[in-house]
Order: sequence, then structure tokens, then C-alpha cells
Amino acid sequence: MTADPATLEAPAGPRRPGGALARRLTRRLAQALVVLLATFTVTFILLQVMPGDSLMIRFENPELGLSPEEIAHLREAYGADRPVLLQFFTTLGAFLTGDFGYSIATGTPVSELLTGALPGTAALAGTAFLVAVLLAGAITLIGATRRLGWISQAFANLPSLFVAVPVFWLGIMLVQIFSFRLGWISVITPGPVEGLILPVLTIAVPISAPIAQILLRSMDEVRTAPFITVVRAKGASDSWILWRNVFKNALLPTITVAGVLFGELVGGAVVTETIFGRNGIGRIAEQAVANQDTVVLQAVVLLTAAVFVVVTLIVDLLYPVLDPRLRT
Repeated sequence: MTADPATLEAPAGPRRPGGALARRLTRRLAQALVVLLATFTVTFILLQVMPGDSLMIRFENPELGLSPEEIAHLREAYGADRPVLLQFFTTLGAFLTGDFGYSIATGTPVSELLTGALPGTAALAGTAFLVAVLLAGAITLIGATRRLGWISQAFANLPSLFVAVPVFWLGIMLVQIFSFRLGWISVITPGPVEGLILPVLTIAVPISAPIAQILLRSMDEVRTAPFITVVRAKGASDSWILWRNVFKNALLPTITVAGVLFGELVGGAVVTETIFGRNGIGRIAEQAVANQDTVVLQAVVLLTAAVFVVVTLIVDLLYPVLDPRLRT
């Protein structure tokens, strides 16, 4: 007795890595949109709905001499007189089109403020991250070379020291030593490159610590894996094992931490840009808090969240490139 061909099911074909990657990308994009929407909602509630009207606090100052009619007109211009739910959807729709409103303190479009400040912060964050990665790599290289003895041990302990250094203290000490004492770097009228040196070091040193710590710890764990014993039994040298097997397999958790730290650099630029008087997103956020400029502050928070989400998404998409097991 033979089976009816119509009832036979075709065997399932192999799953394509491209399809798995597309599904992974779609899922991560959906999660990123949810995170951004949640960030917008929380900041809107905290800055717009909570008690304390920033417009009333600013414009009811007797020194400004504004009449109640003029204040009411300003509230209408900023949409503060509308119902809260209508304000939420109006602001959300404006943000989706790139319209972040106008600064309460200066009346300048917030998009212009961010556009003017973003290049300075991007240069600072990008350079600091690159220096932090190079510094962490150097610490790891020397700390993982066990034949160096106490030198290796000393470098392996450096991340614990770096992570305990406060950013504001480090920045002040760098200015005190290299600018005031030695006179090597000017902080009054520095050039474009000279003005980056001390702020970059202020950010890079603490950022390099967790990267080096995770990389060293991951390399120690990989060294004890069974496949390392097999590679060593085949006659591979210690340097070959270190770079071709240990280092490569220790990169995954390190990239995760590095991505999170890079996403936090925009938010962490507030202290550094304030110490060194640099124009950037950090200075705008600091001024917005001082002036209770909720419109600007909400845009800065959402921009920081967007950078964090994009960096996290890129890191997640790098996993299949480094580990072939994750491609299917």
C-alpha cells in the first residue's frame, strides 16, 4: 500500500542565515521603537505633567514686567494651555517630524541648538571612546602576558584604580597639572585639537577601566576552556593561542560593555563639558536645567536615548559577525 502523494509534506529546507538575520533586525528595531516611545512618555510626564509649570515660573518673574495677558499669550504659543493628552500627541507628532519646539529661555528653535552643539559632543565622545579602547587594549595586552611577572600583575590591577577615579576630580587634576603647573596645554584659548586633549583623557581613563576588566576576565575564562587544551596539544605557541583563540573568543562580552559605555558618553559629557567650558550637548543640558527649560531638556534626553538605542542595535548586529553560531 502506497501513500497518496497529495498527503505527503515536503521536507523542510535548511534555515537561511539571511532570514534569521532579517528577523533579528526586525525584532530589534521594534524593541528600539518601544524604548524610544517609553523614554518620550516618561520625560513628558516628568517635565510637562508633574507639578511646577516652567513657563509660569519663568515669566511670572516681576523683573520681566509681563502682564497676565502676555503670560497667557505665551502659554498659548507654547501649547501649555491645551489638555495634557492633546499636548502629548501634539509633541509626539512634532518630534517625529524633527520639530522639537522652541527654547523657553532664548526662543531659539531647539533643533538649531542641538545641530550646533552635536558636532562638538560627537567629536569629544568619538575621540574619547577610541582612546579608551586603545588604552584598554594596551592594559589588556600587558596584563595578559604572564611572562612579564609583576609588571603584568600591576597592569591587570590598573582598571580597578581607574574605575574608582571620579570624572570631575580627574578633569580638575589634569587642568591643574598640564595647564597651570606645566603650561603644556592652554585651557583659555585652545585650538581645536589642543582643546580636545584634556577632555578626552578625562573621559577615556574611566571608560577604559570596565572594558579592560571585562576583556581580562573573559580571556582568563577562555584560557580554561577545553578547546584551548586541544589547540595547545596540537603544538600551537602561546602567542598563537592568545591572539587567534583566546582574544577572539573573549571579544563578545567586551563589545557588549563597550557599546553600553559608548551610549552613555553623550549623557556623561555634561560634567566634562562643564569643567572645560566646551560647547556641546552637555552644556546645553546643564543650561536647560539651570533655566528650567523643559523643552530643551526633553529633546536632549530623547537624543541621548536615541544614541544609546542605535549603538546597542549596532552591537547586537555585530554578534553574528563575530560568532558564526549566532547566524542561524
